[in-house]
Amino acid sequence: MEQWVTLDSLPTEMVFGAKDVFDVIQNVRTILTTPKGTQPLDRDFGISLEFLDSPVLTVRARAEQECFMAIRKYEPRAVLKEIKWDIDVLSGKFWPDILIQVVK
Repeated sequence: MEQWVTLDSLPTEMVFGAKDVFDVIQNVRTILTTPKGTQPLDRDFGISLEFLDSPVLTVRARAEQECFMAIRKYEPRAVLKEIKWDIDVLSGKFWPDILIQVVK
């Protein structure tokens, strides 16, 4: 069974014992919000933030690449299908909305 889910950037509470789709969603959120190098037993877990403070197009391209690679490596039940960027032009901030397909 396949299911499509859009993840936004809003903080969420950790649910211990999450099951099925909720487990996959929670795992993807954890992967994408963990800076690489901060997990003691797996320093490769998460996404690299080395591209921060680069030009906007570079940040978007590198962030998308990091997201695709990390999800593929650490959560095989999820396939990242699309990343849409919400942009606040006045503040110069932008954040991703991520569409994943959950497969079993």
